[in-house]
Amino acid sequence: MLQVDSIEAAYGAAQVLFDVSFSVGEGEVVTLLGRNGMGKTTTISTIMGLMPAARGHISFGGRRLDGLPPYRVAQAGLGLVPEGRQIFPTLNVEENLIATAAARFGRPRWRLADIYAMFPRLAERRRNMGNQLSGGEQQMLAIGRGLMTNPKLLILDEATEGLAPLIRNEIWSSLERLKDEGLAILLVDKHIDALLKLADRHVVIEKGRVVWSGTSAALMDDPTVRQRYLQV
Repeated sequence: MLQVDSIEAAYGAAQVLFDVSFSVGEGEVVTLLGRNGMGKTTTISTIMGLMPAARGHISFGGRRLDGLPPYRVAQAGLGLVPEGRQIFPTLNVEENLIATAAARFGRPRWRLADIYAMFPRLAERRRNMGNQLSGGEQQMLAIGRGLMTNPKLLILDEATEGLAPLIRNEIWSSLERLKDEGLAILLVDKHIDALLKLADRHVVIEKGRVVWSGTSAALMDDPTVRQRYLQV
């Protein structure tokens, strides 16, 4: 589905991505791993058209995405749950969800009732404004909003950052359900143990370069990679 080939990106004169390549297949869960500031969010921003690629190619389902504006990337079937949630604070829960609703590929899989079934807490708070929600509820809303675009690939940047363990487990359970349904997922997160159980493959980024990639089994069997690139 998603193919990232040798992309490079820079903030002004400061290059931050160097020849980054990886792929996400249909129904796969793939992670981008690495310490803070290594280029994971920049990679996602480049994929979504929020930051231009200086060179390289990005394609999705055989269609070139690099050079397209973000709304066209979203229309191609990529849904983003951004770092920091970025929900609409002065819209209520239901308005947040409806604001991004789309059915671009036939009958929509995700409607309001489906989001509320996955996250009953949102159904209870449907009339509350975004800024009246707890951090965990805001994250559920951000995921629900991404799903309401009915994407073929869901991208999540730090989906469990700063959440209490109980809420974090709810998020992991929802992602496991999405995986079981065959939705492709690209995921950035720091909780390696949970990612090893959920993901099919992992891509480790260090200083803007891919330094390792492989399966969960391979990562579990290679403590050197975890100690060198993933430990704070």
